[in-house]
Amino acid sequence: MTEQRAPQKEQDTNALLKVRREKLENLQNEGKNPFTITKYDVSHHSAEIKEQYDELEGQTVSVAGRMMFKRVMGKASFCNIQDLKGKIQAYVARDCVGEDSYKDFKKYDVGDILGIKGKVFTTKTGEISIHAEEVTLLSKSLQILPEKYHGLTDTDMRYRQRYVDLIMNEEVKNTFVKRSKVLSSIRRYLDDQGFMEVETPMLVSNAGGAAARPFETHFNALDEDLKLRISLELYLKRLIVGGMERVYEIGRVFRNEGLDTRHNPEFTLMELYQAYTDYHGMMDLTENLYRYVAKEVTGSEILTYGEYEMDLSKPFERITMVDAVKKYAGVDFNEIKGTDEAKKLAKEHHIEFEDRHQKGDILNLFFEEYVEEHLIQPTFVMDHPIEISPLTKKKPENPEYVERFEFFMNGWEMANAYSELNDPIDQRARFEAQEAAFAAGDDEANHTDEDFLNALSVGMPPTGGIGFGIDRMVMMMTNSPAIRDVLLFPTMKPLSD
Repeated sequence: MTEQRAPQKEQDTNALLKVRREKLENLQNEGKNPFTITKYDVSHHSAEIKEQYDELEGQTVSVAGRMMFKRVMGKASFCNIQDLKGKIQAYVARDCVGEDSYKDFKKYDVGDILGIKGKVFTTKTGEISIHAEEVTLLSKSLQILPEKYHGLTDTDMRYRQRYVDLIMNEEVKNTFVKRSKVLSSIRRYLDDQGFMEVETPMLVSNAGGAAARPFETHFNALDEDLKLRISLELYLKRLIVGGMERVYEIGRVFRNEGLDTRHNPEFTLMELYQAYTDYHGMMDLTENLYRYVAKEVTGSEILTYGEYEMDLSKPFERITMVDAVKKYAGVDFNEIKGTDEAKKLAKEHHIEFEDRHQKGDILNLFFEEYVEEHLIQPTFVMDHPIEISPLTKKKPENPEYVERFEFFMNGWEMANAYSELNDPIDQRARFEAQEAAFAAGDDEANHTDEDFLNALSVGMPPTGGIGFGIDRMVMMMTNSPAIRDVLLFPTMKPLSD
């Protein structure tokens, strides 16, 4: 667009906006202010009328929604009304709705919200429609909808003005309908398995349970610094101690980290804890849950994401982290004697590490560098090094490793699970190691939680626990390329002045 055309377009838009406001003022002066209407009785949605046409033909129905198209042809006109379930055509004739009502209708704009009452019929071209008997303006749109919103080059505006995105892009609306189905199907499955949904604090004095930097705030009433939770873990374990044997929570957590296609500083996490089971029990639950949700939301156990198809119908692969690194990097950490040898190996493979890193940390760096991208089909990577797992039970036969798994699909970590550490003495020692890591420069290390240690001292049964990233799960179920596509209102950088 040339410099001359840009101001001209802005002037044209301002003129159109002015016309809309003048139309509203005229309606108000005539005692027809749409904003005074408080309700409208809707009998059907658009899709229901089309699906039930044989029963509804000739019957009177009422629909409400946004007018997305209008064609005026003298004494009769057509318009399209868009509601939650789709679009339906309305035929508006002067002789049916009355002269005054038809005169008003001709002045309505695309974007206005209308109520249409009339009989169901089929046009000569075979389109199921409503022959309007009453047209009610329910809300006046003072803004102009884009003509082809999906084609805008400024995709940021889709996220900033999600309300317009939902109006103009049916695929976007369908994504969020599916997101709702993901959440409801998770709850249905877990409720049927005897789990209880609970809620735990978001504002905490000690943000633990994950390796992440928290957001910090201040509580004026108590003159106390607080943090937004980074995990759901430690409070849910307290409930296991209290005898609530199967609990889960779906909620927002907050991590002070960057923005990219898979990360948003606030996101939805689901954690569950089950007494008297271990991480193998969590693997079985994860397999069954993912199959159930996929079937409920997509109708299939085969998920397509980008160029890949992931088959959830087959048993998920189970491999240890050591064996995975051996398979894809050709390095056997069972043969590595200690930290010095591991660091030497990392240098040879051009893997960056920090002085504080130990052998287990180096193993994890190898895994991230060489393995993750290959884990396309559903895979459980098990038995992580103790250095990166401060809340997990040691493997009795090999205490350098713990009973933990991460669940991968499409090269992404989709879930993280443990046989939960329930030894308060061991847990205190792990917290002390985390404090030392923090002092050495790891600002994502956990801090000692004395109340949680007290809860463990009261006694926690053997427990399996898992955390699912709900947003990534929704991305997978909807074939969405970025986390912003599955968050109704993602975090955005401020608009420049």
